Amino acid sequence: MKSKAILLTVIFSLLTGIGCKSNPHKAEKIDTEIEKKAHVTGDESLGVKDGNMVVQKKVAMNEELRKLQYEVFELEDRVYGNRKYGSKGLYGALKACREESVSKKYGGNGKLMWTEPADRVTDKETEFNIGLDEKDKIVGVSEEFLKDRIARFMKYRQTLQKRQDEYEEKLEICDADLKAKKEGAGSASTE
Repeated sequence: MKSKAILLTVIFSLLTGIGCKSNPHKAEKIDTEIEKKAHVTGDESLGVKDGNMVVQKKVAMNEELRKLQYEVFELEDRVYGNRKYGSKGLYGALKACREESVSKKYGGNGKLMWTEPADRVTDKETEFNIGLDEKDKIVGVSEEFLKDRIARFMKYRQTLQKRQDEYEEKLEICDADLKAKKEGAGSASTE
C-alpha cells in the first residue's frame, strides 16, 4: 500500500513538474522511448536512455486515477462504514464500544456523550452543466483538470489514513477499558 502511495506521489510530482512551464494542465509530449528495452514487471522496463541505464515505469493515467479513487472510497468505507451495505466501520465500532462502556451493566450512567463528528471526506456533490451535447442529447457534464483531481484524491487519502490511525487507536483504548470493566464486573459477581 505504501508503494502505491509512493508511486502516485512520484507520478503527481512528475506531472506537476512537467506542466509548470506555462499551463500546468496542458498535455505535453513525454519521451518514453528507451533502447535495449527489457521487461521487468507489470509497467516497468529496463533499458538505456540518453546513454544512461534506467528503469522506467509507464502507466496509463486513467487506470492510475481509477485505482486512487477506488483506494480512497475503500478507505473511507473502512473508517466510516458503508450506509448502502450497513457496515459501521471503525467509527461505528468505536461508538458501539463507548456505548457499552458507559452502560449501567458496567457501572456507567447509560448515557453516551458522543462528540466524534462523522466527517465523510468524499461526500461532495458534483455540479453539472446541463444542456445539449453535439448530438442534441440532454446531458450533464462536469469537468476537472486531471492534476487537480489527482491532488484532491491524494489529499482525501492522506486525511482518511490519518483518521483511520486515530480511530484504530481510540478503539484499542476503548476495547481495553471495556475489557477491564467486564473483568471487574465478572469478579464482583463471583464474590
